[in-house]
Amino acid sequence: MRDFHMALPDYAPTPLTELPALAAELGVGRVFVKDESSRLGLPAFKALGASWAVQRVLDDRAASSAAPGPVTLVTATDGNHGRAVARMARLLGQQAHVFVPQGVHPAAVAAIAAEKAEVTEVSGSYDEAVRLAAETAAAPDAVLVQDTAWPGYEQIPGWIVEGYSTLCAEIDEQLTAEGVVEGPDLVAVPVGVGSLAQAVLTHYRSRPCGHAPALLSVEPEAAPCVLESLTRGEPVSVTTGETTMAGLNCGTPSSIAWPYLHGGLDAAVAIDDADSARAAGDLAAFGVSSGPCGAATLAGLRAALTGTGTEERRSELGLGSDSVVVLLSTEGTAANPHSTTDH
Repeated sequence: MRDFHMALPDYAPTPLTELPALAAELGVGRVFVKDESSRLGLPAFKALGASWAVQRVLDDRAASSAAPGPVTLVTATDGNHGRAVARMARLLGQQAHVFVPQGVHPAAVAAIAAEKAEVTEVSGSYDEAVRLAAETAAAPDAVLVQDTAWPGYEQIPGWIVEGYSTLCAEIDEQLTAEGVVEGPDLVAVPVGVGSLAQAVLTHYRSRPCGHAPALLSVEPEAAPCVLESLTRGEPVSVTTGETTMAGLNCGTPSSIAWPYLHGGLDAAVAIDDADSARAAGDLAAFGVSSGPCGAATLAGLRAALTGTGTEERRSELGLGSDSVVVLLSTEGTAANPHSTTDH
């Protein structure tokens, strides 16, 4: 996957920015932010998964047909995944049809349409948009390229997760360059359906030996499907509310992500919009462009490491005054005024 991404015209590793002021605030040794505000020409990490999955889809079609015709790539999105699929379709001479749920900011819809995609706005939730996209993709010469999975639809979401591995490989190289040879002690990941978290868990939990970081998932209080599922010990759907963290406003964990989340996460937290907004403002002051979804990881880490029970939580996460923490900031403020990154 890394070789594939490196061959793309706009590829460059995104910055890993150290923020000593946050390390001092949180009582750890070093804090780094993986800044995904510009990834393959788009303002979020989603292009990594979409590009790899779309290429795999087209390769499979070419191998299974003597003369494969154009295909319509269908997806549902809160913003950046749909835009990434539409961008790949346009670059590769294919069509795209993108379903967006109620509440997606008009700027995000316009950005998808600007990629020459057909856009259908749904008067319902993200889960409803996914259902309608799946129905539409059942037509001939159409393929669903969705970043969440359910029984019977898991191969393409798996390819999307694979594409995200490039982000983790970059972090390893960048930390080594900063003198952090053993890797981070904690990684904080924003979570919607859990696909990015699955990629991070796969990366750090598949090592045969060596240092394994603690992993913290962060969700909006309006859509805590992973936190609720972890509490119950089985995947459940929740009714979502309104949140500025629109791309994390997902009601059901991905079926392929759930076993990784259940077996691999060390902690999970849900935060409110005000804390996310404060975190975004603080990151901006440090020179990191981060939308509400991306800044959620800082807000979540603050919730975990401050307040009542702090010492117990720090001990359970294995954090001390010399620990290294990595926050994944998955989108920039340019994504749109209301965050649009479905994870």
